[in-house]
Amino acid sequence: MIRRMATDARGATNPIPQFPAGFLWGVSTSAHQIEGAVDKRERSVWDAFTAEPGRVKDGSTAATACDHYHRYPEDVALLAGLGVDAYRFSISWPRVNSPNGLDFYDRLVDELCAAGVRPVPTLFHWDLPVALDWLDRDTADRFAAYVSVVAERLGDRVQKWITINEPAEHTLLGHALGTHAPGRQLLFDALPAAHHQLLAHGRAVQALRAAGATDIGIANSHGPTWPASQEQADLEAAGFYDVLLNRLFADPLLLGAYPDGIGELLPGDVEADLKTISEPLDFYGVNYYAPTRVGAPQGTEIDFGGVRMPAELPFSVREIEGVPTTDFGWPVVPEALTELLTGFHERYGDRLPPIVITENGCSYEGVDDQERIAYLDGHIRALHRAVEAGVDVRGYFVWSLLDNFEWAEGYARRFGLVHVDFEDPATLTRTPKASYGWLRDVLRAQG
Repeated sequence: MIRRMATDARGATNPIPQFPAGFLWGVSTSAHQIEGAVDKRERSVWDAFTAEPGRVKDGSTAATACDHYHRYPEDVALLAGLGVDAYRFSISWPRVNSPNGLDFYDRLVDELCAAGVRPVPTLFHWDLPVALDWLDRDTADRFAAYVSVVAERLGDRVQKWITINEPAEHTLLGHALGTHAPGRQLLFDALPAAHHQLLAHGRAVQALRAAGATDIGIANSHGPTWPASQEQADLEAAGFYDVLLNRLFADPLLLGAYPDGIGELLPGDVEADLKTISEPLDFYGVNYYAPTRVGAPQGTEIDFGGVRMPAELPFSVREIEGVPTTDFGWPVVPEALTELLTGFHERYGDRLPPIVITENGCSYEGVDDQERIAYLDGHIRALHRAVEAGVDVRGYFVWSLLDNFEWAEGYARRFGLVHVDFEDPATLTRTPKASYGWLRDVLRAQG
């Protein structure tokens, strides 16, 4: 059931600048966060994680979530009404492993194509089958086999593919700090999980190429790292953090090499693996939310944006003062997106494929979400400034279409352009927010 709300798009006297012809506009979601229908798939590491008391702040699970599995025609109608070119969703590996699991994605892709919305599937968005482990090298080969099955089934209608979403967060939050599934606290011993995900990406690119795919990328999260001061200790800490969050996951893909000192910490024949990891890409997906201010370690454990940061880390994350924040406490700094993209353009040069912003969004309460409108307005303008500066950006996807299960935060954080009434699980009523109407009008003006 969709309840419609009239909206008045802001910015008529100061319209969003025009992007180049063919620029791809879309929205993103992920399977575990919206699909529900847990009884129709295998268990994932997130099912195991959320079953443990205390892991999710509100004690919830994604067993029903937005019930997108059963309500996908309603959600595709929302996409069509919004006027986006493309929909980035993820395919649940545990669902594909289940009998008739791919039938759901067949139906979803057909529905999208009939609505004139391009399907852009992500093949892994953190919901690893519970029997597998990214610390095991074999998982990369298992992933490639799964990708081949999906590509064979959907490749006649899907042109644009994303292999893996945010291996940085899945490694750091899931394997190093224990905030996300599978809940390990290995700190730097989590590095093999990063390497094996990157290797899985490379093997997936090979599998997709073998299936005839010609438009393949990855979705990596990135943001500028700002030193807390110009003191040497803060500069060194910020440099280390930048390596850990940015270069560790971009350099192998784009340069075919790990940053200095990383390769010797990884298992296996790293040089041979890097040849696979650096398989050429057709686009490079960037998930951007905020910059990070980093200084020398302060010797105390802190909670930063819902993430426990232990005292023994060789850096400390500091508050960025003087800027607004989202309901999640994340700083709102649109100009940092321009800085990030121009910095990537300078660092990687002709090794950098065309960029697609595969996620950008914010958490705010309320249906009349003027803060989200201001956030998106500022970031789209910042993106346009990067294009004007010579960065080859081909698309922009808002996170997210729907309010959803926000991982360890449960249902407490709302990123959607569409409000979902989780208080009434019988209906899960969808209500387009003010930001939905605003974005619809922006896209109409883009032509």
